[in-house]
Amino acid sequence: MVIRVGGEGGEGVISTGDMLAQASARAGLEVLTFRTFPAEIKGGYAMYQLRVSTEKILSQGDTFHVCVVFNGEAYEMNKDLLAPGTVLVYDSPGGDFQPEATEGVIQYPVPMTKISKVDLGSPISKNMVALGAVMQLFSFPVDSLKDLIKAKFKKKGESVVEMNLRALEAGAEYVRSHLKKVDRFYVQPAQPREDRIMLSGNEAIGLGALVAGCRFFSCYPITPATDIANWLSRHLPKVNGVVVQAEDEIASLGQVIGATFAGVKAMTGTSGPGLDLMVELLGFASMAELPLVIADVQRGGPSTGLPTKSEQSDLFLAAKGGHGDFPRIVLAAATIEDCFYLTIEAFNLAERYQIPVILLSDGALASRTEKIKRPDLSKIRIINREAYSGGGEYQRYAVTETGVSPVSIPGQDGGRYIATGLEHSETAAPKYSPDYHEKMTEKRFRKIAALEDESPETECEGDKDGDLGIISWGLTQCAVREAMKECADRGLRVRALYPKLVFPVPVKAIQRFASTVKKVLIPELNYQGQFAELVAVHAGVNAIRFNLYGGLPFTPAQIREKITEVIK
Repeated sequence: MVIRVGGEGGEGVISTGDMLAQASARAGLEVLTFRTFPAEIKGGYAMYQLRVSTEKILSQGDTFHVCVVFNGEAYEMNKDLLAPGTVLVYDSPGGDFQPEATEGVIQYPVPMTKISKVDLGSPISKNMVALGAVMQLFSFPVDSLKDLIKAKFKKKGESVVEMNLRALEAGAEYVRSHLKKVDRFYVQPAQPREDRIMLSGNEAIGLGALVAGCRFFSCYPITPATDIANWLSRHLPKVNGVVVQAEDEIASLGQVIGATFAGVKAMTGTSGPGLDLMVELLGFASMAELPLVIADVQRGGPSTGLPTKSEQSDLFLAAKGGHGDFPRIVLAAATIEDCFYLTIEAFNLAERYQIPVILLSDGALASRTEKIKRPDLSKIRIINREAYSGGGEYQRYAVTETGVSPVSIPGQDGGRYIATGLEHSETAAPKYSPDYHEKMTEKRFRKIAALEDESPETECEGDKDGDLGIISWGLTQCAVREAMKECADRGLRVRALYPKLVFPVPVKAIQRFASTVKKVLIPELNYQGQFAELVAVHAGVNAIRFNLYGGLPFTPAQIREKITEVIK
């Protein structure tokens, strides 16, 4: 079942959805959420979508089964999606609109405003009245919702808790007394599993950093990445880690570079505008061969753009941004589990190759919450940088077969060196001759020359000799996976490749994949077809491009329709 809640920013739309999601998770159901909200502090259309199931969920779905609207704007935004069989729960009498009579659409009027404002004398409890009505209509677990309300509002005092519980019960009582349920939707609890945890994408990145051994995090707050810092500020100090809010993104990466030079695993989180500012220091880190991780939670651009919406449009910047030639590694997360495990992998790669690693997420994935299997920490591999062991003349930038040379930490006996942005000799002394610049450039790039061979094999699924092959990266993979299942049921011969390493481009995997299909399709959330461009240049595979750039992620239906169009 998919429930969508819509209303004005500040009306409690997001908190209402969060409580339904948490209650469903506690009832043993699989949960996946999607939300979108305006860039303003208050006002504008906000939406929360919750998908619940007894089986694993892959994406946010194509549309909703139940739509709960708090005001006329929310109704106008969603009325064209009200198909026969769907349910509309709306504020009436007392609301600011009256819905049209649409054939086949089941309508439940609930006087949310009247109950909260007149009956309870608490206008801000409107969302709790709506929550109670939804709870009663669709059998959400009562005890879980009450426990969540108590936990959420206990710091505000017993009277606030009591008022919200009264509002919840008032909404439920109105449904019991005045409405007859005629729809087919209800929540059927499953057996809760202790091996599941519920996280958002940003929380999963924070947890991954913690597990990987990150002990220093500096950032400047920016939507939609700030929740990484919020999470780490609560948990990193528990392991003697430090979180710093810098004065800007340039300073934050400078602090991260200082921390990693001192031997500490370090990270920053940002979005596109912040990554823009970090580019010069990104080159410095690569020149100085210092490991660090940058989580770039992409949003709609350019400039301030769409702060609360999603795109996959930072790939060119992450892969190629910067002056001069310098290597970096770019990974892309598609799921909550990816956010956790790829963060650990980002640190491992950074430490192993002494190089900056950028992890790409996006706004939709950042705020998405999902139940995942509790990670088994005993099976997680942690890699640390190759350390200087002492003895002899220390050559920080010794030219080696792998391109990686041992690194000391400040104060280590015999390990003193100066890390600057200047080209240098093996001992880190400035060196400007053509032969040294060539030698050191080749050394730096040699570190990642065999990266694809040393990485796990890129995941692939579907017909081995497909009529169409889809190469998908980032969050779009989730919609592709669900569309793949539907296309297989319809007899369409489709194959899909899901790279997590997006730069350097996994050339061998892409060329092998392309040789098994008749056509290649690359869907992505940007105007230019950025990954398709990189694939064409680096792998020589010219794909059909399918680009959306409105700020919302792909739905499985959009992918399925494009597959059908291309094949037929």
